[in-house]
Amino acid sequence: MKAYILIHVRPGSVPEVIRNLRRLDGVLQANMTFGPYDIVAEINAENVNHLGKLVASNIQPIPGLIDTLTCLVVEP
Repeated sequence: MKAYILIHVRPGSVPEVIRNLRRLDGVLQANMTFGPYDIVAEINAENVNHLGKLVASNIQPIPGLIDTLTCLVVEP
């Protein structure tokens, strides 16, 4: 399953957070954005449980990250 993680980070932390995201298994892309969120990461996970563990255990603890919003991709 695929999901997009919308991420707020502390000012000045975007490059470091992106580097850390791109090192994680399951992260397909991580890019800086302009708008209400600082980074959007595209994630591939086996199932919703795996996605939850990836977000809670590997993404949210990244230094400089403030909060996340997970958007599941739904195929029409």
